[in-house]
Amino acid sequence: MIIIKNKSTDPYFNLAAEEYITDNLCDDVFMLWQNSRSVIIGKNQNAFAELDRAFIEEHGIKVVRRLTGGGAVFHDIGNVNYTFITKKGEGSLDFARFCAPVIESLKSLGVEAVLTGRNDIAVGGAKISGTAQCVRGERLIHHGTLLFDADLTEMEGALRPDPLKLQSKGINSVRSRVTNLKPLLSKKLETGEFIEYIERYVSEHAGITAVRELTDKERVGIQKLADSKYSAWEWNFGASKSYSRRERRRFPFGTVQAELEVSEGRIALAKISGDFFGTRDISELETLLLGTRFEFDDICTLLDVSSVSDFVAGSSPKEIAALIMGVE
Repeated sequence: MIIIKNKSTDPYFNLAAEEYITDNLCDDVFMLWQNSRSVIIGKNQNAFAELDRAFIEEHGIKVVRRLTGGGAVFHDIGNVNYTFITKKGEGSLDFARFCAPVIESLKSLGVEAVLTGRNDIAVGGAKISGTAQCVRGERLIHHGTLLFDADLTEMEGALRPDPLKLQSKGINSVRSRVTNLKPLLSKKLETGEFIEYIERYVSEHAGITAVRELTDKERVGIQKLADSKYSAWEWNFGASKSYSRRERRRFPFGTVQAELEVSEGRIALAKISGDFFGTRDISELETLLLGTRFEFDDICTLLDVSSVSDFVAGSSPKEIAALIMGVE
């Protein structure tokens, strides 16, 4: 097994790195890495149902879909991520095998960490790590978070969908009590020192044969994948499972209710009703909305071009787009 050092904090690049290394290297690999503020969602999740969209857009938080299943997690520079990439073994996914060296390294720092549930590491009943796995061809990816000094308030804000507005057909995250590792350590370490410690521990106990940086060729290949896939709306939002939503608001021009079904990030069904007036039949607008990306700017542009005030007299594109999206 080799250690690959990756100093990037770009979540698009880092998620692409896992796929690129899995598909292009034969070595077993261990990596420690960090992301700037981002929400990383599971492959089978509905991005719209996992997030407070208004919060993440206001705070400039990126949303990236990963290759593995499981729930949504929040990353920032206070969070340390680890990845094992190995040959696929026999049988089902094995979380205990890959969590063991991480748990032992934490115990060596005085943290009584244990594997709990199906894929979490906890201390005193509080979650400090969530892990996920997938098989890709003949290779297996296991990765996990380590909450070291993360902004837990921002985490709560980003991962806060309104359960009354969405009935998702995807996989919802399970909310757990979480805590940071930094105050629990037996010795005082900053984030960089913690990363170096975990790297040394794994090197000494997991049969590491080499430590190296990403090559120029690997960086180019990873960046190409990040640009074409991991930063693309089609992967991060368009791959979302179907879901339905309903929003109702009172305006000076009347009450308007929008009922939608969204599939693969686009409006698949739209029903608009209320006590408003208009000079054109609302069913025409419902048809025009079909296939539109479920994004505020896309919907607003369509409503502007379609002269939404003809359908809902007195309304503006921004007002109806905000209603449809469920934002203020």
